[in-house]
Amino acid sequence: MKVFTAPNRITIDGNKSIFLAGTIDMGNSHDWQDECVSYFKDMNINIYNPRRKEWDSSWHQSFDNPQFYQQVNWELDALKKADYIIMNLLDNSKSPISLMELGLYANSAKLHVCCSDSFYRKGNIDIVCNNYNVPVFENLETLLETLKTKI
Repeated sequence: MKVFTAPNRITIDGNKSIFLAGTIDMGNSHDWQDECVSYFKDMNINIYNPRRKEWDSSWHQSFDNPQFYQQVNWELDALKKADYIIMNLLDNSKSPISLMELGLYANSAKLHVCCSDSFYRKGNIDIVCNNYNVPVFENLETLLETLKTKI
């Protein structure tokens, strides 16, 4: 397995790839991405992890900020390149960028969404995912097990 983290260059080698979309909350949320990396550690795949170790939440989020611009473009590029997208929406988060990514990729056949009933916009998630035949899982473990059988 190879793990590519933002902002490092992604190389394509023919292996299946997974982008880890979902709650990060400026680096303040539970690091569920690390759980995904551990789960797939014995597989010959590539994982695109947007969680940036040296992220600085004081960076101004604007087009003119080179670090922010680099991060967003890395994520957009990785989303395009990924064969699968895991979207994990944590209960205690608003996850606005994840919701935007859901809209961008709902019709892509790449998405697998984890969203519990207590997520504040669960109804919207269910309706959009139902409309585009995106599987929705109550917990990350079940999502990972299901995706592993597809790879």
